[in-house]
Order: sequence, then C-alpha cells, then structure tokens
Amino acid sequence: MLLNRSERGIAHYRVGDLPDLLPKDSLLVFNNSKVRKARLTGTALAGGAEAEFLLLYPSDDGITWKTMTQRAKRRRAGSAYRFPGGVAGEITGEDGAYRFLRFDRPIGDEWLERYGRMPLPPYIKRDGTKQDDERYQTVYAETPGSAAAPTAGLHFTEVLLDALRARGVETLFVTLHVGLGTFLPVRTERIEAHVMHEERYSIGADAARRITSAKSQGKPLIAVGTTSLRTIESAWRDGALCAGEGLTSIFIYPGYQFKAVDGLFTNFHTPESTLLMLVSAFAGLDFIMESYHTAVQKEYRFFSYGDAMLIL
Repeated sequence: MLLNRSERGIAHYRVGDLPDLLPKDSLLVFNNSKVRKARLTGTALAGGAEAEFLLLYPSDDGITWKTMTQRAKRRRAGSAYRFPGGVAGEITGEDGAYRFLRFDRPIGDEWLERYGRMPLPPYIKRDGTKQDDERYQTVYAETPGSAAAPTAGLHFTEVLLDALRARGVETLFVTLHVGLGTFLPVRTERIEAHVMHEERYSIGADAARRITSAKSQGKPLIAVGTTSLRTIESAWRDGALCAGEGLTSIFIYPGYQFKAVDGLFTNFHTPESTLLMLVSAFAGLDFIMESYHTAVQKEYRFFSYGDAMLIL
C-alpha cells in the first residue's frame, strides 16, 4: 500500500514495484541487526517441569541475562534449571515481569545458534521450523542482538536491492537491536505515561556522513522499518546524524516533530502498539485509520509475515 501524505492518497502495488515508486535520488536506511535464536527451554531441577525463557539482554560477561518467561510468578530467585549442552542456570533476581537468569558459563550467539530457537512472535501459534530460521531474518542481517526481527526488512531480497541500486536509490545500514522497547503494548491510560524500554543502537561514521550529506542536498531520506526511523531520530543533532553507539528509549506518538526522516516503509501493526502510534505520528492518525480500514477491506495481511505500506 502506498500512502501519499500531501495528497492523502491511497494506492495499491507490490513490493517489487518499489524501484518505480521511490524517487531516484532517495536514500534507503535499513536496520542490519540479526535475530538471535533467543528462545530457550530448560528443565527445572526441582520437579522436572519444562520452562521457556526469552533471552533479551546479556551482562557484559555473557553469564547473566535479562529474560522473559512464561508463568513468571512461579520463577523465583533460587529456581535452578538444566539447559541443553550440560549448561546450568539459576534465577538470581527479578525486575517486574522479567527474570535475571545466571548461567554457569558465558552464553553467546554461537551457543544459542546451536541450542536456541528463533523467537517467533507469540501470535504465531505453531512451533518454529527450519524455514523460519531463514524467513525470520533479513537478507542483510549482520550484527546479532535482536530478540525479534525488524520485520519491514523481510520484504527485501537481493534481487530487489540490486534493482533499487540500479535505479539510483542509495542504500545503507544502521543497527538497532530490537527488544521490548519496540514491541511492548501501551497499557497506560495516558499515552505519554508509557515508558519505553531502552534498546541499543549503533551508527557507523560512513553511514552518518552519507545520511547527513543526503539531507543537506535535499534527497529524500526513507527509513525501512520503525527501528531504522527511531535510530535516526534518536541520533539526529543540530542538522546532522551523530555516529557512535548509544541507548534509545524514544517514544514517538502523534504530536512528535520529525527531525530527519521523509518517508517510511513499514508493516501493518497491532492495536495498542507503540509502532501504530509511530506511524500515526508520521502520516496522521485519521489517515492511518483510513488506510488500515482499507487494508482490512482489501484483505491485506497484518503483522510480522504480512504486507507492507510505503508512506511518502
């Protein structure tokens, strides 16, 4: 779906039409974070029941991880588990609904690649498959760290990327490791009272220079996915994008004044999500509601493996 903000127009295309829809001097910015196989099942030493954990963020030494877990109230400090490969772990503390899980050795991406499972969204009511290991990862994923895919990028193939570049569209990459900040729904009565969880991002010096240069030349800057947009908006200072690493808890909702991004390619999002509020801020709440109503009528597919919209 193509949304034209200036004309308030809605049109229907396929993702493969992007080379003809984007201005030739556009700069497309992608999030190259790679999804970890962060879903892990352990067996309780007391009783033998299985417990599933979603590993979110490791400590610097990789031994203690902040996790989400099913039936969190039952997972108390001192609960011990046995994991694949002879690894042992114990819950050492909690932070609201989250649990800190300390392993008996560092747990890194190589170990998770062998013993973990792809963290498919909870609304996908089936076990992950070998096909998901490939499909729930962008073709340009490079830096491991996400607990969920930056799903707008799942639409892009190497063939499409080559076609875009052949049309004069520039492409470059930033990194934001997708975590709870992106996907936790808003449960507060007032939107502004919602607290976003921090997510780590990284912007290379060359990417920062090229994005700043493109903006100074008036080239359209188009974010592929809300995570790319949030990264750029978080690191934009005084007319330039700042290179380096950082943490962002930026929460974008209607009323936000965008600093740098001119266009957005994104999926269709869940109700009450911060992502739906972000696109409403970008295109206008009424226009987004109209587009979503149209998407339902046209039987568009929503969420991670669904269809997409381009907002210009």
